[in-house]
Amino acid sequence: MTATTPPETTPAETLLDDDLLERFRERAAGYDRDNVFFDEDLAELHEIGYLRALVPTRLGGLGWGLDDAVRGQMRLAGAAPATALAVNMHLVWTAVAKILHDRGDDTLEFLQREAGAGEVFGFGISEAGNDLMLFGSRTEADPQADGGYRYSGRKIFTSLSPAWTRLGTMGLDTTSADAPKLVYGFIDREDPDVRILDDWNTLGMRASQSRTTVLDGAYAAPDRIVRRLDPGPNADPLVFGIFASFELLLASVYAGIGARALDLAVAAAHRRTSMKRDGAPYAHDPDIRWRIADAALAQDALEPQLLAVARDLDGLVDHGSKWFAKLVGVKIRSTETAKQVVDQAVRVSGGSSYFAGSEIGRLYRDVLAGIFHPSDDESAHSTVANAWLGPVPD
Repeated sequence: MTATTPPETTPAETLLDDDLLERFRERAAGYDRDNVFFDEDLAELHEIGYLRALVPTRLGGLGWGLDDAVRGQMRLAGAAPATALAVNMHLVWTAVAKILHDRGDDTLEFLQREAGAGEVFGFGISEAGNDLMLFGSRTEADPQADGGYRYSGRKIFTSLSPAWTRLGTMGLDTTSADAPKLVYGFIDREDPDVRILDDWNTLGMRASQSRTTVLDGAYAAPDRIVRRLDPGPNADPLVFGIFASFELLLASVYAGIGARALDLAVAAAHRRTSMKRDGAPYAHDPDIRWRIADAALAQDALEPQLLAVARDLDGLVDHGSKWFAKLVGVKIRSTETAKQVVDQAVRVSGGSSYFAGSEIGRLYRDVLAGIFHPSDDESAHSTVANAWLGPVPD
């Protein structure tokens, strides 16, 4: 049998070329100012096939690996962070489908087919006050006679709210004979029992329009119910896939923000001049040089880590119990490092960054959202401690 060469994929640098990203960057300021959705960006991303990036070529996608997606999200976030964050939630689901398929589980092949055909998937998991995240739910999942479920509850931070056509969600079944069970399923936007509130007016990431979604008995058909799991920590591949995809791709967005902030800081250091130094650029000032170097040292570590984790996921590397620690680690490092880098960039850029319309000022607001995404700092440290020290006995 002769070996076959896998088809080449379009690199992120080619798909998301500089001209396209400059258009996105120019629109980002207006989206942020007016608190509106990124309709034009989404249309262009559809046109180039970016939402199909992680879908197999046999199903109409680009056949990207997760390392390609990391590069793509970093590039996109450097131009339009809110666009990247919102698109991230669709890419998370296609990444979950890929992770499962790579491990012999075709539960989400319907998702790959539909994403390949142009459907947009939203991420309806987060709930106010639910610090159990994937291990519990405040939403009711009511079993139906046909094997489907009706979901009732409120989902917050539902990015892509104006555009998603399918919503992946979960709720708690407390009435079946084997209850309680966490039930994961997918519902359609046309469902009359889905309401999307116009309640997104935030400090940053405004164009993501991550509005509250109210489910008043929204229906998921039997063939769209993908898991029924016991509440609590669970090693099911779907849970792992959701967690891995979310943490990795989210980290890529914030790493992209940090990279752009560093570029802006360097440009500001060369542009600004000092009267104290006879008109010499700030790039010659030792304190400014230290700030740039400090930001660059921190930023430089992120992409290699993200790519390494992505390649391990694609390569089916078995990190055992350390996997979750690695994933929360890369998320925390990326979001915290991005905050550090943006802060240094603001200090280098000076007072102009405090004015409305400043790109670096917008990045300062956008990067703050990183602390609100799971896993937060406290749960990440608990996860890492358990991985290295074992759980604390009851």
